[in-house]
Amino acid sequence: MRFLFNTILLLLFSATLFSQSKLDRTLKRFNKESVPYILVTELEKKDNLLLLDSRKKEEYAVSHLKDAVWVGFKKFELDSVAQKIPDKDIEIVVYCSIGVRSENIGEKLLKAGYTNVKNLYGGIFEWKNKGYPVFDSDGNETENVHAFDKHWGKLLKQGEKVY
Repeated sequence: MRFLFNTILLLLFSATLFSQSKLDRTLKRFNKESVPYILVTELEKKDNLLLLDSRKKEEYAVSHLKDAVWVGFKKFELDSVAQKIPDKDIEIVVYCSIGVRSENIGEKLLKAGYTNVKNLYGGIFEWKNKGYPVFDSDGNETENVHAFDKHWGKLLKQGEKVY
């Protein structure tokens, strides 16, 4: 009986490590770490910061972090953001699905002189995977998360995937 319990415990622990390492490997493959990361557990404890969502408008409409401002990725306009955010020292956290597109937007913000920009490690997927709430376009809490596509959606373990 003890052997069975230890085996199950080992399998559960291994699955968690494998899942996390897949996210780690993906971010190492696609990111340069040019924008400092902030972990979900760190972000959850913070107040008085600006959250910028760098996904497509359709993704943002399905779900986003509370009080996040949509800035997009392909449609990102630095001039528009600069007009809305004149304080270049404000703490900004940029996120996307897992943290790839948001790194690009973070780089643009840093290059434009913003001094306190962070990239959410694992993005909205990791946020939801850790059990934190997301909100729809009407401001209601939702279980739906836009999973971008079936390939990237494999990294989303919690919530209802929407494509």
